[in-house]
Amino acid sequence: MTAFDLERSRNITRRWFFEDCGVGLGSVALGSLLGQTAQAAPAGLDPLSPKHSHFAPKAKRVIYLFMAGAPSHLELFDNKPELAKWDGKQPPAELIKDYRAAFINPNSTLLGPKFKFARHGQSGAELSELLPHLATVVDDIAIVKSMVTDAFNHAPGQIMMNTGAQQFGRPSLGAWSLYGLGSESQDLPGFVVFSSGSKGPSGGQSNWGCGFLPTVNQGVLFRSSGEPVLFLDNPRGVDRTVQRESLDSLRQLNQIRLGVTGDPEIASRINSYEMAYRMQASAPELMDISNESPHVLEMYGAEPGKPSFANNCLLARRLVEKGVRFVQLFHEAWDHHGGLVNGLKDQCGKTDQAAAALIKDLKQRGLLEDTLVIWGGEFGRTPMVQGGNDGRDHHPNCFTMWMAGGGIKPGITMGESDEFGFNATEDRVHVHDLHATILHLLGFDHSKLTYRFQGRDFRLTDVHGNVVTKLLS
Repeated sequence: MTAFDLERSRNITRRWFFEDCGVGLGSVALGSLLGQTAQAAPAGLDPLSPKHSHFAPKAKRVIYLFMAGAPSHLELFDNKPELAKWDGKQPPAELIKDYRAAFINPNSTLLGPKFKFARHGQSGAELSELLPHLATVVDDIAIVKSMVTDAFNHAPGQIMMNTGAQQFGRPSLGAWSLYGLGSESQDLPGFVVFSSGSKGPSGGQSNWGCGFLPTVNQGVLFRSSGEPVLFLDNPRGVDRTVQRESLDSLRQLNQIRLGVTGDPEIASRINSYEMAYRMQASAPELMDISNESPHVLEMYGAEPGKPSFANNCLLARRLVEKGVRFVQLFHEAWDHHGGLVNGLKDQCGKTDQAAAALIKDLKQRGLLEDTLVIWGGEFGRTPMVQGGNDGRDHHPNCFTMWMAGGGIKPGITMGESDEFGFNATEDRVHVHDLHATILHLLGFDHSKLTYRFQGRDFRLTDVHGNVVTKLLS
């Protein structure tokens, strides 16, 4: 091949297109990300700029209260008088045929509910005595008592609930939401995560990961005390001027590389650097809840400077006010294989008031109408006993969640389980159906919100899922 042929071949390569062509992907992606610090790029250039959904959404943002460890539906939402009659007796053989439990022998005796129930509100929804604050907003929520999942251990169950699959590596619900809608916030991440309780979630960061989506869509873990995000502050001796000059130099180098390769991850990296720079000013002020009125702090049960689920609920409201698209609060503390009675009293005492206050606060500020609030864990608990006479095992066949705002029909209770709370028997809602419904409320046909990876179009619901129309207002 002659030198002329080699030169001609070089000039028509893909790399040459990205590097030198004025309409290359690198140039397009950098058109606004570079050279802007305090302002977001115009729509279409910033990877987090607001995007249009498939149809008009009912919900513009999501707050997901994830009760990791799996609360017992039988003590909180699903009153079973018949189960009380069977307390201490063997379950019917047909009930546990082919049933696989995580730890206990399925032949373990049945355990009656440990707390009293009463009806509340105009809807007459039944709630446990452990949820007195939720009872005050019961007409604003929809209770689903027929949830089912495929997993019966914590890490796979949490990953399933958050990504639609039990395997690691899939994008989370929050990441899909951000990928589809972008963010309305200029100075904060579009997807923010908090963690409270006795430990972090068993599924780890995969619960809020981006999987194979661009990394700009993954959740950012915030802390409710101290430095909001680890390593956000500058090291000693580096002031804002030095930092700005350093970022400008990095930006130029990344621009060169993006122009060569067209790799969207480089655009994500540039976006992350600039976002972190802006967050140094915006995040500390937003995280300081001491400037909230005493009435609001009392309503949530929040105490400035003391990390808690209550503080995180208040911070979630402040974040969505600032345009953050998806806020997820993990509270890992509900795994009551033993110590069920005291454990539920303790955790409901830490979460019930704040969750109800979040509904009230959003409503009085006019935000509940287009903010979807979700409450629930990864599965339920068995009607059979574990831990002597004071515990329950993992149970995927039936559990309860509740939702509010963002296009959800308020004041309804949907779904039924059998007399023991063992199997969902009416209006069964699988995790895939829940995800399809959430995406529908955000304005998406779940079967069309896809991302091509390794030659296949992936989606949150895989090849499953139906919108639960009974939940829609």
